[in-house]
Amino acid sequence: MSMKDRVAIAGASTTGFVATNLNRTQASLAAEACIDVIGKCGITRDDIDGLCGSWPSAAVMQSALGIPEITWFGNPVIPMVDHVATAAAAVHAGLCEVALIYHAAYRAPWNSGSALKDPFRRIATPGLSDPQPRPETMAAAVGYTGWASRYMYEYGVTREDFGLVAINARSNAGRNPAAAMRDPLSMDDYLNAPMIREPLCLYDMDVAVDGADAFIVTTTERARDMTLPPVLINAAVLGQVRHNEEDQTVGLRQHGQQVVIETLKAKGDFWIDDIDVYFPYDGFTPITLNWIDNAGWCKPGEAGAFLRQHWDDTANRALINNRIPVNPHGGSLSEGATQASGHIREAVHQLQGVAGDRQVAGARRALITAGGFFFNAQGLTLHRT
Repeated sequence: MSMKDRVAIAGASTTGFVATNLNRTQASLAAEACIDVIGKCGITRDDIDGLCGSWPSAAVMQSALGIPEITWFGNPVIPMVDHVATAAAAVHAGLCEVALIYHAAYRAPWNSGSALKDPFRRIATPGLSDPQPRPETMAAAVGYTGWASRYMYEYGVTREDFGLVAINARSNAGRNPAAAMRDPLSMDDYLNAPMIREPLCLYDMDVAVDGADAFIVTTTERARDMTLPPVLINAAVLGQVRHNEEDQTVGLRQHGQQVVIETLKAKGDFWIDDIDVYFPYDGFTPITLNWIDNAGWCKPGEAGAFLRQHWDDTANRALINNRIPVNPHGGSLSEGATQASGHIREAVHQLQGVAGDRQVAGARRALITAGGFFFNAQGLTLHRT
């Protein structure tokens, strides 16, 4: 039996995010978000029988929250669509009935100089003593600089196309009190920003933050008895191809994103013509352009031109067909590097009608395309009946 629409997200909560080192642990941030979402859904910790999160471990979170017993737990790898899909599958399989999902973003020594100088954060960061890659590596963040250059070369575009993604994120974050970066950003600001690694500058990369998100996932039937309108999971996919390493990926039109797009279209009941809000991942600006290309909004390489065509000059952001915002919460570039928990949370809030000043009138369907090019492309379609 298909999982489609049989499992729902009953609620989502956030602590908000800041681009500074708080005097708090990841566990305390995650616990705050978890306690809030449990309360918003009108349940208690005794109702939770499944735990799924990133950091800290499920064992730590169960202890911190005082959850008496669980029948299932997991700590999959980020981005967070993985956690939603895994928890939904566990609920559908009967391994648990009410799963609590959590993610605590944390400024760490590998992504923040100030965190590197903090002895407590050095202790709290696993893997810090692992062998580090050599300067010529294509692994991790460096890989996106190479593929950003490839995108520019192959399609004949300029850095201004990347800049539109950054500006859109910042303009949207200005409406989001939970966002870390809310000051307006102009194209001149973008082009004059410090170059980190050619062709990507400071504003092309997501912002390291402290903060947390949490979700309740349960059966659609059980969710209907909770406080907020249930958001149904229509389709979910984690996509990957054989050549998935940064330096082995075949090309811009043959990686995990294409797997995600084709699978979501095959499994789901709606696509881009029917959605009300769109969430392309933006850990790096070229990822967003590639998602827009591959989702079918435009031809390959035309995402920058597409954003210009649908640009709202008054709001200084993209508004597809004058109605569909792109990452209305500010995304990873401006709300903060939440590894897609922020994208999912905002989608849930939009479909539940609780997004405040960012609310899209009558929003019923959302598309989330999370992760990058290589080994972590993911997708999720959500709707409210």
